[in-house]
Amino acid sequence: MKNVLVPTDFSENSIQALKYAQVLFSSMECNFYLLYVGTLLDTKIDAESFQESGGAPTENTKKKLLDLVKECRKHSTEANHFFFALHEYGFFTSTIKKYIAEQNIDLIVMGTRGASGIKEKILGSNAGDVITKVQCNTLVVPAQVKLSKPREIAFPTDFNIFYSLRILHPMEEMVELGKSKLRVMNALKEGDSLNKEQEKNKEHLLDFMEDTLPGAYSMHTITNQKVKPAIQCFMESREIDMIVMVAKNLNFIQQILFDSIVEQISFHTKVPFFVIHE
Repeated sequence: MKNVLVPTDFSENSIQALKYAQVLFSSMECNFYLLYVGTLLDTKIDAESFQESGGAPTENTKKKLLDLVKECRKHSTEANHFFFALHEYGFFTSTIKKYIAEQNIDLIVMGTRGASGIKEKILGSNAGDVITKVQCNTLVVPAQVKLSKPREIAFPTDFNIFYSLRILHPMEEMVELGKSKLRVMNALKEGDSLNKEQEKNKEHLLDFMEDTLPGAYSMHTITNQKVKPAIQCFMESREIDMIVMVAKNLNFIQQILFDSIVEQISFHTKVPFFVIHE
């Protein structure tokens, strides 16, 4: 049984992320925990709304969440998917951490931006905080994602980290979910080469993939380009459906997700980011 936490603010992006997760894990038995984290302002608005209606049921956040869970149960085509509502007022990141521990969460699935996100940035503040502050694998889903399992998955890396099983197994599972192809890509400046440590890490990665994903992976080196345009070119030429990143590889996380604005990267509108933590 896989336990998936899906934070929602009822925005179109968060609903699309939930739908994508249902499609992605259609072949697995899953508990989906739909979480709404409200602020103290929400508490006041809900209370005032309740009073103004004379105590009648209102369209407050708790009702919205319960309605969303009912809709999921009603329209889910997978008998092995189960949905639960979690509603709490407090700080977003600390509440996420609390439920990860309480519900034994394996994966967080959320939209790139919420209802009030800054549209110029790739990630909203909540998604950015989860990736950097919460030790849990996170799938960040853009609003225009195709509701289908990924066929082509890109893994950009500089081979500067050791690939432990806590990194490799989630990557393997993601590839197997969609019977996908894993494309490992490395961007090198002209004249540069891998050092001994990088070569060692590369060999370890190759050995694992040859044992577990024979015929389902390929290695690519792009030279004479900076990292960001190299990845963008690779994504577009290979029609990539998902990009995998390792949280401890801060170089890629920083350049692609945090230093970029919407105009600089085109694939952010359709391609989910799977960020793996150790």
